[in-house]
Amino acid sequence: MSVARTNPDHLRRSPRRSGEPHDAARTHQLLAEARLCDPEKRQRLEKEAAIINMDLARTVAARYWGRGESTEDLVQVAYVGLMKAVRGYDPTRGDDFRSYAIPTISGEVKRHFRDKSWAVKPPRWLQELQADISAISNGLYQDLKRPPRPEDIAERLDVPVAKVREALSADGCFNPASINGNGPRGDGYVLAERLGMDDRGLDLVEIRIALAPLIQQLPERDRTILALRFFRGWTQSQIATNLGITQMQVSRLLSRILNGLRLELTSG
Repeated sequence: MSVARTNPDHLRRSPRRSGEPHDAARTHQLLAEARLCDPEKRQRLEKEAAIINMDLARTVAARYWGRGESTEDLVQVAYVGLMKAVRGYDPTRGDDFRSYAIPTISGEVKRHFRDKSWAVKPPRWLQELQADISAISNGLYQDLKRPPRPEDIAERLDVPVAKVREALSADGCFNPASINGNGPRGDGYVLAERLGMDDRGLDLVEIRIALAPLIQQLPERDRTILALRFFRGWTQSQIATNLGITQMQVSRLLSRILNGLRLELTSG
C-alpha cells in the first residue's frame, strides 16, 4: 500500500485512539472477507482495513518520538508495520486485530532504529533494550508522577538494573553531539576546544634530550651559530653579519655542524 506522507505538524497532535469496538469489528470483517477473495479485491479490502487503523500506527510511533528520528519518518515506518500486520493477521485464530498489530508495528519501528538510526552501533541486545525503555518511559512517568529511575525501569521490564544503566548511557549513539557544538558544561566552550590533538613538539623531546650533551661539547662559535639559526630564527645573512664572516661560510659551517651531530646520534 502506498501511504501519502503526512504533515508533521499534524502528527505532533495527540492522535485519536484507535481500536474502538466498531473499528475492531470492521477490521476483522474486512480481513476475514479478504482471505476468500481474488488478489485484486483482497488488496482493496486490506487497504481499507489499514486506513481504519492508521491512528493505531501513529499511536505506536508516538512512543518513539524525540529519539533522533523525524516524526514523519517514524510514522511512515509504523505504516509499513501496519501493512505487515494487515497481511499477516489470521482471522481464524481470533478477532482482536489490535492485539496482533501493536507488537507487529512496534517491532518494525524497533528494527528501523536498530538497523538505520545508530551513528555508533552497540550490541543488538542493547539497542533493543534502549527501544523498550523509550517505549515505557512515558507510561512510567505518569504512573510514578516523577521521572523513572533505572530501578523502576528494570522492575517494569524485568531486566537487571546494570543492563538498564548501560542502555541509558548508549542513548547518545542515535544522535551524537557535534564536536562543534556547545559542551555539556554550559561554559561557552565548544567540544572541539576540549579535545586533545597531536603535539609535534613531543616527537622532538627525545631528540632534544639526546642532542643537549652533544651541543654542549661543540666550540663556542658553533653553539652560537646553532642558537642564532634554530632558536632565534636568524637568517644566514644575519648570522654572517653578526660574526663578521660571509654567508657562504655560515652555510658551510652549518652543514658541517649538523652532519657532525647527525653522525654522533646515529653512531650512538
